[in-house]
Parts: sequence; C-alpha cells; structure tokens
Amino acid sequence: MIKVDNLTKRFGRHSAVSGASFEAADGEVVGFLGPNGAGKTTTIRILTGFLPATSGTATVDGLDVAEHPLETRRRIGYLPESVPLYRDMRIREYLRFRGHIKGLRGDFLRRRMDEVIDRCGLGDVRRKMIKTLSKGFRQRVGLADALIHDPPLLILDEPTNGLDPNQIRSIRNLVKELGESHTILLSTHILSEVEMICDKIVIIDGGTVLASDTPSNLVSTMRSAGRISIEVKADPEIAQEKMSALDQVKKVIHERNRGNWGEFSILVESGTDTRERLANLAREEGWPLRSLHRHAATLEDVFVELTRKD
Repeated sequence: MIKVDNLTKRFGRHSAVSGASFEAADGEVVGFLGPNGAGKTTTIRILTGFLPATSGTATVDGLDVAEHPLETRRRIGYLPESVPLYRDMRIREYLRFRGHIKGLRGDFLRRRMDEVIDRCGLGDVRRKMIKTLSKGFRQRVGLADALIHDPPLLILDEPTNGLDPNQIRSIRNLVKELGESHTILLSTHILSEVEMICDKIVIIDGGTVLASDTPSNLVSTMRSAGRISIEVKADPEIAQEKMSALDQVKKVIHERNRGNWGEFSILVESGTDTRERLANLAREEGWPLRSLHRHAATLEDVFVELTRKD
C-alpha cells in the first residue's frame, strides 16, 4: 500500500528527511516512531501531497504521489495532529461539507455519513455544534472526516495527543477496530499504544529510517541486552565506580537512594548476563544486597537504544 524509496526533503541546507525507505503492506497497521524533529511529519506531508520531495519516490496503492497527486489523495484518509475543524458547524453539517469537497453526493454521501458517525461513536452528539464537544469527540469527528470517502489507507498523526487516559483508551480501541479493514500509518509518541495496535514499526531519526520490523523482532534483535537493576547498601559513588569497572558493563546509572540503600541501573553488552559478577562484587565489598533483577528488553529500550545521542 505504501512504498517509500530513498526519500529526501531539504529546506535550504537542512535535510528534514535523508534517504528514508520503508513499506507498509495492505492491511498492516504500521507505527511510525521517532523523537521530535526526526522527520515523521515531513514524511507524512510528502505522502499526503502537502509537500513535494526533493528526491526519491513515495507511492500509495501503486501510484506515485508526485505524478498522481489527486488519485493518491482519494486513497488516503488523513488525520493531522491538530484537527482543523469548523467549530461553528454541527457534526452532520461538517461531514456533509467535507463529503462534498471530496466529490461525494446524494444517497451515497448520506449513507457514508451515517456509517462513519456510527463507526466513530458520534451518534449521541451528531447534531451538536463542534465547538461544544470535548477534545476526544473532536478527534472522533476528525477520524469521521478521514473516513467519509472510504479510503483504503489511513494516516494518523498523533491521534491521541492532548487527550486524557479515558479518551486515549477510547481512540486507541477505535484505531484498533479500523485496522481490521484499513491499512494504517500511525505516528505517535506513546509506545504502549504501538505495542498493542501495530503489526510493524518504523523508527526514524535525523530523517533516516533506523529500523523497520515487527515489535517482537525489534525487541529480540536489539543491540543492548536490556538492563540490570541492583539495590545495595553502599556509598553511591564508590559502588558506581566499582560496578562500572566490571567486564561487560557499558554504563551504571545511580537512580536514587532509599535511606542507606542505593538503587542502580546497569546497561551491559549484548548477549551477556552480569548478575553473578555483581553479586560476587557485593559480597567481596561487604555490601548488603537487597535486590538484583534483569529486565526483559522492551520497545522503549529499542527506541532509546536506536535514538539516544550519548
């Protein structure tokens, strides 16, 4: 459904996207992740026809976005991060207006309005003014707008941004349902959403795609081996220095003190387990040891490992 090949976008001397390549197959829900300024929004704007690429290609449903802009837009439902709604319109009035812009008329438009209002859970508020709705319901109106012309591809840019936990859960469940009948490119900072919803993850940073795989494969093949937590009764500076000197230890972070007990997070080399060495060190130094635990790698670990600058 989506194929991005060596995509580059420059603004003067600044490269917002630099040779990015990834794909999204029909029916996939793809999480598009990256830190602020990574190039996510620029890539989305190229895919949706808002910006031209400097070089490279982007295709949607086999159509080149640059060569067939109108045809590709008909295949895309786009929900931007800030939904541009006409707040003085009622929901049905707004959806009718947006449907007319997208070329829908008559019975087909009325049927699509009823379908998206029901699909997006707007039935009880369908006659209300948009300005009276909560932000969660306004997001649902934006989704209904994106769906009104029945596109095969949905591009959602931070759909839960600024929502409270209940609203986030509601929108997340809706996106999960939509993923059963649409290809979805989901840009978000909430990694728990990605793990629950997405079939595939694309991580971008500095305009370059760093990883593209399933969540489970990314976690299993990440370069670091997760982290080890240890809690000992010792001078924090001395403990940090001595643990850092152990083989296979990459970094020791002093998290906090709880009374006389110091809590440390320890990053170790890939494929290693340094718990026995840490236990031996505590015994040799006479440090009382209260806990020692190896954490399984998570998607957050993958994201931090790929995008951190230190």
